Amino acid sequence: MDLRKLKTLIDLVSESNISELEITEAEGKVRIVKSSPQAQVITMAAPMAAAPMAATPVAQATAQPAAAPAATEIKGHVIKSPMVGTLYRASSPGAKPLVEVGQQVKEGQALCIIEAMKIMNEIDSDKAGTVTQVLIENGQAVEYGQPLFIIE
Repeated sequence: MDLRKLKTLIDLVSESNISELEITEAEGKVRIVKSSPQAQVITMAAPMAAAPMAATPVAQATAQPAAAPAATEIKGHVIKSPMVGTLYRASSPGAKPLVEVGQQVKEGQALCIIEAMKIMNEIDSDKAGTVTQVLIENGQAVEYGQPLFIIE
């Protein structure tokens, strides 16, 4: 991978909401992790590559990410994100959210939409009950396993 392409990837990660990017190509593997305002680059050569990649980290993070605050005990059933992407609470811009706090939901009912790689994925409830908390905002980037809703 040439250095111009690597620099472009670093810029894209630093300017976006994603925190980690990993790309594997024939000549090697590149992993970019954003752990502070600067991006950190980790490069590894492919096992069968003729020559190791000659890329050096562009910026090294100087501080470790702050420890997450102690999680409060959540009562109820947690609906978690099944993928990384951008969450939308409504089916179209300007429409009302699919669910609100206090609303009764059925098993299989759509709760939100997560856009991943330009594909809209409907996230359904896996339990019937009442939505007691909405833990995310419209347009927010979500990670795999991130809690989205609490249902009791």
